[in-house]
Amino acid sequence: MSASARRPDAVQNRTRIVEAARAALAESHDVHLNEIAKRAGVGQGTLYRNFPNREALLAEVYRRDVEELVTAASALLAEHEPVEALRHWLDRVIDYAEIKRGVLAALEPVAWQDLVAHSRNPIEGALAQLLDAGKAAGSLRTDVDAHGVLLLIAYLGRLDRDEWESTARPLMNVILDGLR
Repeated sequence: MSASARRPDAVQNRTRIVEAARAALAESHDVHLNEIAKRAGVGQGTLYRNFPNREALLAEVYRRDVEELVTAASALLAEHEPVEALRHWLDRVIDYAEIKRGVLAALEPVAWQDLVAHSRNPIEGALAQLLDAGKAAGSLRTDVDAHGVLLLIAYLGRLDRDEWESTARPLMNVILDGLR
């Protein structure tokens, strides 16, 4: 059944389940479906009707984060100057990377490799849109492309959980300063 054919309460349940799973992943990589059902305020039957297993739920969390990250680029450019839009977007990347790490830690390698492969091009495209706007405005350097910036921000995947708060944003600020 397509999302548009679902009843509004079923759509709300699905959304609450995904948001509860995302919140649980932000706290710990050890995510249990019964805990997520409780957080979402739904029964386990409702959870399993929407997501037959843990992998399906975590994949949906990941896909929604990618979708939000990609669509945010245009919205941020509509509201802010290019450098400020890029700063806000890179802040979102940090939040996305933290959840991505939780998803990847909780899934088998075969499951997450496919997810990551499908997210790379849309994310690179969103970043290119932000960089191009900054280049056109004369506020960002012209000798760096989206692929290069993604290589620079790959450091997020190497941070330990206990150094995340103290390191992720300061290093991203160094990258943003270098892009000017």
